[in-house]
Amino acid sequence: MKKNFLIIAVMMLLGLAAIAQDTIVEPVQPQPKEKKQKKQKQPIGQKMYFGGNLGLTFGTYTRIGLYPLVGYKFNPKFSGGVKVLYEYVKDNYYTPAYESSNYGGSLFTRYRILPSMYLHAEYEMVSFELFGINGEKSREWVPFLYLGGGYSQNLGGNAWLNFQVLFDVLQDSRSPYRQWEPIFSVGVGVGF
Repeated sequence: MKKNFLIIAVMMLLGLAAIAQDTIVEPVQPQPKEKKQKKQKQPIGQKMYFGGNLGLTFGTYTRIGLYPLVGYKFNPKFSGGVKVLYEYVKDNYYTPAYESSNYGGSLFTRYRILPSMYLHAEYEMVSFELFGINGEKSREWVPFLYLGGGYSQNLGGNAWLNFQVLFDVLQDSRSPYRQWEPIFSVGVGVGF
């Protein structure tokens, strides 16, 4: 019995040694590091977009406005840019008719929350010609801070139709907008 036990014990030890031989792992040779592929940068022309609005109102009160803009995409969701504006205004309600030009510019940012929806913030300064009771004229710069959002509909390629609703949150006393009156605009953009 002792002899059988001794033979079984030796066989088990040899078996364990054989198993141990199979499980020995060779040292791993260091692999050369893979070079990270750099993201290809888009040319600046592909990151820029152009657009704007044209405002037309006719009748007793006439307003013709041109509002071109240039924007830059910092990343696929966030962009910013500049806008200039010029408006011709004529109000036939007064005698003689009130006739003037407004001009200015703004800085804006847009953040896309969905591919077709965006949030919009814009700081604008506009020079208005003001008429006093005695007919005297003066020109003043009026600040605006617009907050709101918009919806973009692709027209094909890089052309977009934009619908936007903004509110002037500064509410300067010289502002032509009534308190919390929404400002609606429709425009066309290329590249946004």
